[in-house]
Amino acid sequence: ITGSSNFSESGLIANREFNVELRTKRDVLFAEDQFNKLWAESVDISEDFIDTIEKKTWLSENISPYELYLKLIYEYLEEDINLEDEFDPFLPDGFMKLKYQSQAAIQSKKILERYNGVFLADVVGLGKTFITALLLQQLIGRTLVICPPVLKDYWKDSLFDFGIRSFEVESLGKLPHILKKGTERYDYIVVDEAHRFRNEGTQAYADLLEICTNKKVILVTATPLNNTINDIFAQLKLFQSPKNSTIPGVPNLEKYFAGLRTRLNKVDKAEPEYKQLIKEISDDIRNNVLRYVMVRRTRNDVMTYFKNDMQKQGLVFPTLNDPNKIVYQYEGNLEHIFKSTIQQLLEFTYARYTPLLFYKGNKQLSEFEKQQQRNVGGFMKGILVKRLESSFHAFRMSIGRFIQSYENFIDMYKSGTIYISKKVNVYDLLENDDIDRLEELVNEDKAHKYKSEDFTKDYIDKLNKDLLILEYIRDVWATVNEDPKLEKFVNELKTDKILKKNKLVIFTESKETGDYLYEALIDEFPEQVMFFSSIGGRHSNKTLLSNQNVSRDIIQCNYDPNRKKTDQVSDIRLLITTDVLAEGINLHRSNVLVNYDLPWNPTRVLQRAGRVNRLGSTFPFVYIYNFFPTTHSDAHLGLEINITNKIQMFHDILGEDAKYLSDGEEFGSQELFNTLNNKKAYSGEDEVGDSELKYLEIIREIRDNNPDLFERIKNLPKKARSGFVNKELEIQKMITFFRIGKLKKFYQFQGGKSDEATFFDAVHELECNPKTPRGKVPNNFFNMLQTNRAKFTLDTTAKEETGGNRGRSNAKYIEDRIIKDKLFKNFKGFTETDEEFIAAAKTTLKEGKMAKKTAQIVKKELEKVIEPLHVLQVLRKYGRIRMDINKQNNNKFQKREVILSGYITNS
Repeated sequence: ITGSSNFSESGLIANREFNVELRTKRDVLFAEDQFNKLWAESVDISEDFIDTIEKKTWLSENISPYELYLKLIYEYLEEDINLEDEFDPFLPDGFMKLKYQSQAAIQSKKILERYNGVFLADVVGLGKTFITALLLQQLIGRTLVICPPVLKDYWKDSLFDFGIRSFEVESLGKLPHILKKGTERYDYIVVDEAHRFRNEGTQAYADLLEICTNKKVILVTATPLNNTINDIFAQLKLFQSPKNSTIPGVPNLEKYFAGLRTRLNKVDKAEPEYKQLIKEISDDIRNNVLRYVMVRRTRNDVMTYFKNDMQKQGLVFPTLNDPNKIVYQYEGNLEHIFKSTIQQLLEFTYARYTPLLFYKGNKQLSEFEKQQQRNVGGFMKGILVKRLESSFHAFRMSIGRFIQSYENFIDMYKSGTIYISKKVNVYDLLENDDIDRLEELVNEDKAHKYKSEDFTKDYIDKLNKDLLILEYIRDVWATVNEDPKLEKFVNELKTDKILKKNKLVIFTESKETGDYLYEALIDEFPEQVMFFSSIGGRHSNKTLLSNQNVSRDIIQCNYDPNRKKTDQVSDIRLLITTDVLAEGINLHRSNVLVNYDLPWNPTRVLQRAGRVNRLGSTFPFVYIYNFFPTTHSDAHLGLEINITNKIQMFHDILGEDAKYLSDGEEFGSQELFNTLNNKKAYSGEDEVGDSELKYLEIIREIRDNNPDLFERIKNLPKKARSGFVNKELEIQKMITFFRIGKLKKFYQFQGGKSDEATFFDAVHELECNPKTPRGKVPNNFFNMLQTNRAKFTLDTTAKEETGGNRGRSNAKYIEDRIIKDKLFKNFKGFTETDEEFIAAAKTTLKEGKMAKKTAQIVKKELEKVIEPLHVLQVLRKYGRIRMDINKQNNNKFQKREVILSGYITNS
């Protein structure tokens, strides 16, 4: 038997080594003869060759710890080292050339070309719009920008100023219109405030997914990882195939995120370890997914790693002060009315908004449709809670609309026929800034006809009971003439040293509260007040509803420091606005933000603060003011407990529907209070930790100031090794850096086993200085290396796909209909074009690319048909199948490399 009897992982998997059996004497003699001839021609290894091996290969004992440390940084960040020198941007007159913005644009281009998409995710106030413009300068092709409607002109002006010409800008509310016109002419899709599309269950998401198919996608958001891990997965699917990803090491995103959800679901949210698990999972996503597809810098990053450039430009960020509390109090009869209202709302059933939960007729309701009904009920609960906290005026107005809606519905019920819509999607409604209008949408949306007799007998009783509660609430609040919240605000505006002299931005979620505030403040501060919402503005007793651009121009002239100096005025000191101005607009001629409502959603808090806490502000400080309710009877409990008790009352009304206060994220009263009083919530700064920029700066400094060392580091051989001494270490360990294609991974051997490590884990272990002495590499070095390599190979070898099908029952049904259904599979009447389309449909389903909403509609329509041509017709009409599905790559046939190893001992 001749050959390599290597039964290790290396022999059986990596190198495909095998043995050959020589059965005849002739074969054996031939092999022996060939070996002897080769041996006779061999030459002795020279001293020079031995010297070369010892000094210039990975066996060298002359590689110092410091050199290995730099080699780790060089190899890991090699593609980014010289990026900053590759682009000379065109800038508008007067626009500063900022190195951090240019570098972000260059890095984004590299990511976009490799992965078909990129997250531009710098924290608020760093100029993501301008970075996007610098990115587009480097691209050839036509771009579609999708943004909130109020930002359309801002995007058009910004891109035009930066010399971009081949682009269109559309409102995110116009997605069906974009699809109707066709998307063939676009090469790039820019989605501003991309976190709005974090929910896969909406029609808007399904539309956007179709628009982004086979395009390169630029997602602009300061909060990509928002409420849950599902948020980031949904956004990744806009440019990555869920089951055939090009992200190194994560070929199946669906399976990867399913695994993370499983880990989360095993721990109760109330347990102390839940928060730690959330952090670990967030770190996992950042290290294994987002590091490849996201550009994100914080203010601290910019001021630390671009310090010289920022100082040269004379730029600093304002300091964000601790938030201020404005506390108002319910007293006497008002306190009694408030508590009585809370009690009544706890008994309120919202039956008018969940009629199908009481349906007992023949029309079968799916669990999905039942959940939609529950969602609408929870949404309407959220409206009442928000209105009660926002202003008495807004609450009264909402109660009035609820009463009218109940009366109309009861009359309809008594007539024997009820019209109900099953299409109301709460998650679509939550994206709208005009909550008052949303109440009307829920009431107006009618589609399906039902008989009153097909509902449970107690349904009309619940409707009548709810109406009585609403009428009681209306009547008791009609007796209230005071408003302690407004009175407190007016007093603070006149006496607080910051509020009485500075320009203010005052946010409220309710247009009706905004109108109410405007009416109250314009009398106290004539000519100084403006109110703006999604339908227009009010200023100097003028209603500017007909032309929103006029309102925006007034605001920019008063609040945007980037406007021409000749355009800037100071007519307005108090700007009241809904969240329509919370995104993508400059308001930093002000440095004071007032949250008139409790901002239930931390993401909104961050977006609001980003309007005044921006680069280029001339103010040294930014101030935040929040309103909090208390009651006189709880004054003895202390301020914080008093406030959190009131917040808890609002939460108690909602129960498990509390998520509708915060667009999906649930907060307890104490947690919300702590968040709103912590300035970190308003800056968007990540927890202080390492940044790759730190190490990029180190290797660039070597490149610029020590070119000989840089050249040596660059030319160190693969598999380089060195020894490190750490006196505090208890058990020896070894860090190994591996690469396969673009995938780079680190493994740590310790205590007889190997575990994956992050770049930061590895670089911390090997961090040292030029004078650090080299430690001895032990005899069992190769055993440790082999253990690390085996774990790396195991982790990067494709396994049979299992799991990862959460929420895919609809898609699975469709897949079965076109793959397993014999009638469809054996049908002979399809044309070649039909067969190409069916192949694309199979690929779309196999790779998990069909939106949940689309799959739901297709399944419903397929259940109505049997004939193959009718099945095909449904797929063409509703399936949103694109023919040119991009093929993805994987690591299957790429070479695994050992880059370096660092052995660490305590002696």
